[in-house]
Amino acid sequence: MAIDVAALRAHFPSLSHGLAFFDGPGGTQTPTPVAEAVTRTMTGPLSNRGLVSASERNAEAAVAGFRAAYADLLGVPETGVVHGRSATQLTYDFSRTLAREWRPGDEIVLSRLDHDANVRPWVQAAERAGAVVRWIEIDGASTELDLGSYERALSSRTRLVAVTAASNVLGTRPPVRRIADRAHEAGALVFVDGVHYAAHHLVDVPALGADLFVCSPYKFLGPHCGVLAGLPDVLGALVPDKLLPSPDTVPERFEFGTLPYEILAGATAAVDFLAALDPAGPAGPAGPAGPAGPAGPAGPAGPAGPAGPGVPGDAPGAAVSRRERLARSLRSLHEHENAVRARVEEGLRALGDAVTVHSRAKERTPTVLMSFEGRDARAAQAHLAARGVVAPAGSFYAYEAFTALKLDDPALRVGLAPYNDTEDVDRLLEGLASFL
Repeated sequence: MAIDVAALRAHFPSLSHGLAFFDGPGGTQTPTPVAEAVTRTMTGPLSNRGLVSASERNAEAAVAGFRAAYADLLGVPETGVVHGRSATQLTYDFSRTLAREWRPGDEIVLSRLDHDANVRPWVQAAERAGAVVRWIEIDGASTELDLGSYERALSSRTRLVAVTAASNVLGTRPPVRRIADRAHEAGALVFVDGVHYAAHHLVDVPALGADLFVCSPYKFLGPHCGVLAGLPDVLGALVPDKLLPSPDTVPERFEFGTLPYEILAGATAAVDFLAALDPAGPAGPAGPAGPAGPAGPAGPAGPAGPAGPGVPGDAPGAAVSRRERLARSLRSLHEHENAVRARVEEGLRALGDAVTVHSRAKERTPTVLMSFEGRDARAAQAHLAARGVVAPAGSFYAYEAFTALKLDDPALRVGLAPYNDTEDVDRLLEGLASFL
């Protein structure tokens, strides 16, 4: 079934300001159920985690709900879900932990396609360990990864391969499973940056072949935080620095300090909202549920969450798991975003040679990077902003890609999110036409 975009948009208060947002790769707008989940948790009762008081149990419920939601979203056990402040922070933390085992002459393989958050932490860790950095290059014509360069980079000394599942600037989706299989044959771990990928596709970490996978809920309608997913046996073999009294169980050993329970609740609500995008069938799933009430006799049931974009819940007796609802919703989202992307690209072609589109990979997300003959992309950004269209210009931390492809810096990036519609696209294209 198709997503009801008009109904979906009604859940985003920021859209009432009349702006057309094409900055999804940098962070999406927030739907009301996510904001309400944050508020509901903060206003409690809430204490540090425990099992004695209702406020303690509320904190426990927020953590448990978060782990269950991201296990469903990412296809890993709940014990494989780690919270972090951001994907960048998590990558730095894990780079330091993994590099403890590296020795001079060991090798790591990185991709020129990646956001610097999946490059610099590894480069710096390698420098400290005396390890050698090797590169997967980009084919300039296709903006795909050059897998021949990958084969040449691999060796028996390879300890880690770090690669993106989707470029945050070009949208290119490399063949992660093929890359992972070759890395595992060489005896290396695979760290996948899924920040941009997870905003557009249902993630299956084991199917991708990733040992460790990071994403950012604020890229797919949630609050600002990061999530790392890994198989428990992989996480169990890693020993990070930690405070002596803090838990040494997985995944808690990787989470430092008191967790932000309200952020966890908001991130959980984002997953439930995504699961309700496509109601499907004769009766669709209910909107995002509120957090469970405190456990035990002293704890009343938690309030129901506000309705999401679906219609009232599945028929009685229909056992549809959240993972299944996510799968069908994200399939429909993929179809919707591809249709909107096609409209963007058709309109750009009509503008002629004045626009150069750099996103050319066969498999990619709904993300279009462009530059303008003889014009500064920041001027295009300002021109669009004056017309209520938000499309940022820059290099977006993709330092290696911009350098390797000799891209104009800044370039303009148009990135789609679930709430973008054809009216947004028409405003974008009209703004670009008047700019040129």
